[in-house]
Amino acid sequence: MFRRSPTKSYMPKHIYPRPRTILRRRQVEARTGLSRSTIYDRMRDGTFPRQIALGAKSVGWLEADIEAWIETHVNRSRDTAN
Repeated sequence: MFRRSPTKSYMPKHIYPRPRTILRRRQVEARTGLSRSTIYDRMRDGTFPRQIALGAKSVGWLEADIEAWIETHVNRSRDTAN
């Protein structure tokens, strides 16, 4: 009888959700081109994604939130340019 290995998945990889990636502040600065103070100012204004606590003294941002923010700004920029 044919037995499937319990450690091997037989479902296609595209069915599994993409793992969430957490970006640290310097990575967010590099991706957005914003400075540290601008990121925190915009968070305070509600115009930038909120950080998540990673520990007592560390924070990060979900990559998907940052990518969505970038996409929104690209679209706004292109809409106003036309």
